[in-house]
Order: sequence, then structure tokens, then C-alpha cells
Amino acid sequence: MAAHISTLHTSRLRTLVVPREHGAWGMLLVPLATGAVVALRTGMNGAALSLFIVTAMSLFWLRTPVESLLGASAIKAHTEEERALVMRAIAGIGALAAVSATALLWNGHSRGLLIIGGIAGLAFALQAGVKQLGRKGRMPAQVIGAVGLTSTAAGAYYVATGRLDRVALAVWVANWLFAGDQVHFVQLRIRSSRAAGFQEKLKSGLPFFAGQAALLGVVLIACHVRFFPGLVWLAFVPVLLRGTYWFGRDWQSLDVHKLGFSELAHSLAFGALLCVVFLASTPVQ
Repeated sequence: MAAHISTLHTSRLRTLVVPREHGAWGMLLVPLATGAVVALRTGMNGAALSLFIVTAMSLFWLRTPVESLLGASAIKAHTEEERALVMRAIAGIGALAAVSATALLWNGHSRGLLIIGGIAGLAFALQAGVKQLGRKGRMPAQVIGAVGLTSTAAGAYYVATGRLDRVALAVWVANWLFAGDQVHFVQLRIRSSRAAGFQEKLKSGLPFFAGQAALLGVVLIACHVRFFPGLVWLAFVPVLLRGTYWFGRDWQSLDVHKLGFSELAHSLAFGALLCVVFLASTPVQ
């Protein structure tokens, strides 16, 4: 019994300082990887990219203990022991973030990160405001927050190449569009876990169905005007098929863990396809 209590205590302390949003980790790391890989065609500053990875991951990690301390998350630091642990985590992770960010920006290098970081920071601030709407604002808040998380695509590309150009923006936007679709689909599955049959699913999922059509339209237009490489739409095909297939398949009970792994697989597939298309289409500069 004592061992069980000790295990629960340790688990609680861990949740106060370690990010719990596995989906958010994916929205951070997959775009970062795509930005770094796409940069291979035009150059690679490995040292700057390494510093950026440390900075991005430490800043993302820092949010969890800060929210625990401020009471802005579901799990809050209550006791002196918990607050002391959270404060130590904030000091350590914050110092790591500050050192790596300072090294990146030293002597005026990588100033473009200030623009990317400013947009990401604004997105997170808006997300916090929308969260105040309660359940109604949950999905919009996640989509807005995805703007900040997927900014790692532009950041990785920029520090690796030294270019804050159309490619950097295009990789960022493509990752955000994909992330937004994922957020919408996961929320739909949770909200419609009891829906059975096409009619019931369509009734609860009509906004998502319309969103799928809008996503395809936006991507095709972006390809047509050459904001995206012409074949980027191929990277979105798996998730578009996934979303459409759900409406027609037989009812299945919702397994959240299985859904999480399925969406992770879609993220990896999307990232791989996006990299292939950009590498094949982006000219060496």
C-alpha cells in the first residue's frame, strides 16, 4: 500500500513538470523535422539547427511547470514540496532556454527568429484567451495554438539556411493546415463517439466534412498559385481519406490510445510526403 502511494506521489510530481500533451509534442517535432529536412536542398547550418532544437524543446517544456505554478492547468502545485519542485524545474529549463536562445541570437545572427517567435507568442496568447470560453473554445484554442507549435517548421528551415523566405512560410502553413485538420478530427471522434451510421455521423460531423472540403480547396489553390510546390496536395491525401472514410465505416467504440497512435502515424506520413515533395520541387539557391 505504501509503495502504491509512493508511486502515485511520484507520478503526480512528474505531471507537474513534464508536458502531458502527446499530440502537442507531435505538432512541435514533426514540423521541426520537416523544416530541417527541406533545408537540405539549400544549405545546412548544423550548429544553429542544434541550438534551435534545444531552444524550441526547452521553451515548450517550460510551459508545463509555469502553468502548474500559476494554476493555469488541470494539475496545480499545491504543497510546498510541489511548488519547490516546479520552481527548480522552471529555473533549470529556463536557464537552458535562455542560454541556447542567446547563442542563436548572438552578434545579430538569426534575427528572423524574433519575427517567428513573436507570431508564435501572439498565437499562444490568443489561445489562452479563447480557452476562457470553456468547452466551446476548446477546439478553436487548439487550432490557434497549433500556429505556435508548427512555427518550428519555419524556425528550423530559417536557422539551417539563413533564409526567411517563401519556402519557410510555406512549410509552416502546410504543417499548420495539417495540424488543424488533426485537431478537428480528434475532437469530432470524441464528441461523436456514440454516433452510428452515416446519417448520425454526418449530422454531428458536418462542420468537419465541410472543413475537409475547404482544406482540399485551400491546398489546391496554394499549389495553383505556386505558394506550395505543385504536388503538395499529395501529402494531404491520407488524412483526407481518413476523415472521409470515418463517415462510411461501421460503428466502433472509441479507443483514445489507438486513435493517438493512428494520428501519430498520419503525422509521420504527412511529414515524410511533405519533405519528398519540397525536396523534389524546391530549386537549389
